[in-house]
Amino acid sequence: MFLGGLLFFATTGALLKPAKFEAAMADAAEAAKPGNNEPSWKFRNPEMDQWIEEIKSEKEALNAREQQLKELETRLNAEREEISAATQTVYQLQTDFDKDVVRLKAQDADNLKRQAKLLAAMSPEGAAATLNEMSDDDVVRILFTMKADDASLALDTLSKLGKEQAKRAATIIERMRVALPPITSASK
Repeated sequence: MFLGGLLFFATTGALLKPAKFEAAMADAAEAAKPGNNEPSWKFRNPEMDQWIEEIKSEKEALNAREQQLKELETRLNAEREEISAATQTVYQLQTDFDKDVVRLKAQDADNLKRQAKLLAAMSPEGAAATLNEMSDDDVVRILFTMKADDASLALDTLSKLGKEQAKRAATIIERMRVALPPITSASK
């Protein structure tokens, strides 16, 4: 034990020579001089100054980004309002168009009924001559609207006008079979 203690003190004395402490003592003496006694808040650290500059530049970048985002938000809101206005306009145009289509279909149905009444009131020969001058689509729609007796009388007279007209009458009858009834206000 005695030997261990003696070795400890010898090693410590060899390693801790007074020359090594002279540099530390000189720094302490320099700091103790009256001209170097500055308060700790006046201490300047170059790394701290660098960090402060980095934080300032990051803050400036964030402020610029925030301004860009605000401008983008303003622009998006303006575009959203434009799209909303355009959507409302399209909706209004669609509604007006739908009303016009319904009105035109109602007028078309009224016109078909009027034409059917006119043809039913005509003589069979006059109705057949009139139907002969019309397109097949119009003939099918009118005859479909007419009463079955009046339509059959007009088709019978049309078929007696010749072989071609008989074929046309057969075609019209076939198309009437697959035709859909006209849209009326009750079937809506």
